Amino acid sequence: MQRVKLIFISLVALLLASSFAAAENSTRTDGYIIHHNAFLSNELSPEMASRYNIRRSPNRAVINISIIKDVPGTTGTAVTARVKVTSRNLRGQVRTIPLREIKEENAVYYIGEFLVENQEQVTFTIEATPEGGNKPLYATLKQQFFTR
Repeated sequence: MQRVKLIFISLVALLLASSFAAAENSTRTDGYIIHHNAFLSNELSPEMASRYNIRRSPNRAVINISIIKDVPGTTGTAVTARVKVTSRNLRGQVRTIPLREIKEENAVYYIGEFLVENQEQVTFTIEATPEGGNKPLYATLKQQFFTR
């Protein structure tokens, strides 16, 4: 299980390769940890963006989500889930962000891309129902984006 955490940390580190990226955020709820972060897509290296089929642009952002089930004595286990993300900006505009599931060895990520404006502050509501579960988990992430 240490390997799952190392893979997750490696991907997050690569995705957050800029000093402008916010620290990783997480929400612990009902025996799970929802890891979530958002950043501008142009902060990715061209190689990383290509590997994950992400379009680099100063006006595009990426949200990255991973669901980890708590397992006593371990760092947890990555699980698949039905994940839905909605965003709301300060003007009250609401959007549903389409997500792609990415599986790598023992890690599972949900990545979505969306357009942003300079200084736009966005509140994300994350709803995730782990596979085999019937109760959704919720998390909130607030992020302000500064385009260049």
